[in-house]
Amino acid sequence: MKKICVYCGSSPGKSPEYIEAARVLGRELVKRDITLVYGGASVGIMGEIADTVLSAGGEVVGIMPQALVDKEISHSGLTDLRVVGSMHERKAMMEDISDGFIALPGGMGTIEELFEVLTWSQLGYHRKPCALLNIKGYYDSITQFLNHAVEEQFVKPIHREMILIEHKPDRLLDLMAAYKPPAVDKWIGRNET
Repeated sequence: MKKICVYCGSSPGKSPEYIEAARVLGRELVKRDITLVYGGASVGIMGEIADTVLSAGGEVVGIMPQALVDKEISHSGLTDLRVVGSMHERKAMMEDISDGFIALPGGMGTIEELFEVLTWSQLGYHRKPCALLNIKGYYDSITQFLNHAVEEQFVKPIHREMILIEHKPDRLLDLMAAYKPPAVDKWIGRNET
């Protein structure tokens, strides 16, 4: 993996452990010579992971819609800031140039971005790993929901297993490096009732 997209909050969150996790992940990316791809902001967890990667000598690609650049929240010191016309273009470019995806703690946008690429993987649009860095149990409720969706037969177990979950950045990156996508088409058996 050469580039990993990290979805995360434009807020620092309540706990300092969220910011520290961003720093640890950022240093681990540099250690493994992996470029950070992210939303391009200078604030919150987003700004912290970018600053950490840059200060450790790594490369950072930010992708941000012009409307957010106009609000002056873009990071001015990135290796590469790509300005796009919309959030849709942003997400498509992030998916296109990245080899995998990690969600750190964040809000609705973070969750939406991860679930979109996870859905694309389920549908076979890409075969890249999707992961949650579950700091302080932040994503426990989502994990429980996904397990419930399997129990209620809205998500197949093999698709539930597509999302990697770990609370240590180095172990999560190891899981991503070893990831083998399922060889099952989502639509197999859809007409069987």
